Amino acid sequence: MAGLLRLARPVNCVMSAVGVGIGGLVAVRSGAWGEFARPLVLAGAAAASFTAGGNALNDLYDRETDRVNHPERPLPAGKLTVASAKGFMVIAFALAAILAVFATVWALAVVIVNITLMFSYEVTLKARGAPGNLVIAYLVGSLFLFAGASVFRSSTEPLVRTGILAMLALFTTLGREITKDIEDMRGDVDRQTLPHRIGSNRAGIVAAICLLIGVALSLVPFAFGVLSLGYAILVIPADGMFIYAALHSAANPARSQRVTKYGMIVALAAFLAGAFV
Repeated sequence: MAGLLRLARPVNCVMSAVGVGIGGLVAVRSGAWGEFARPLVLAGAAAASFTAGGNALNDLYDRETDRVNHPERPLPAGKLTVASAKGFMVIAFALAAILAVFATVWALAVVIVNITLMFSYEVTLKARGAPGNLVIAYLVGSLFLFAGASVFRSSTEPLVRTGILAMLALFTTLGREITKDIEDMRGDVDRQTLPHRIGSNRAGIVAAICLLIGVALSLVPFAFGVLSLGYAILVIPADGMFIYAALHSAANPARSQRVTKYGMIVALAAFLAGAFV
């Protein structure tokens, strides 16, 4: 059991469930603990189970390199067999699909797409750099989209709210992933990352553009009256952080990464404030 828990990475699973919860609050406001509480709880549990399966899949594909880079992980440490890890992965992904189908059929569709992308990422896209970055960025954003899909009935407003949040998360995460590749250029000898393909300066420009698109998207909810004044007040410092990160993505990628992470946290707080204030 200890090996399986370490394989699942419970903290990551909880964070995924919390992300869905935040998306649910943004999507339906007080309905998140009213009529939509059940599908959101199911969606949160599905996201946690999916994350556990994704972590197991990652460890299975990385078990040889982990013998050097992370020898303490369950597979290289001999605390789990490959068969056990595969069985756990299948059960976790299956449970995510079962939980999602009890929310809505749209939530199930998101789970199926995400499982397909996870396998594609591990098999081919991880080593190709930019396509892998895009998949990771989508998977982060899809947590919020998943919340909107789980409460979708007839009104499109929950999908609009979570869709904007998902796109903002996608572009800011993509900018952060590219910035991380700039920082890791010397160590990424087995990956054809974007900085390796076009150089760190041009990759920094691409990362900056992604972050600035995130800033532009952050203005959409207030401009169309989707979220209230509380959102506008808090999103200003978040946008400031994203702009700062964009300006330093090539020159100081480590600092840019940290600032982007903090900006994403403040942006989440802005969305929550906009839903209630």
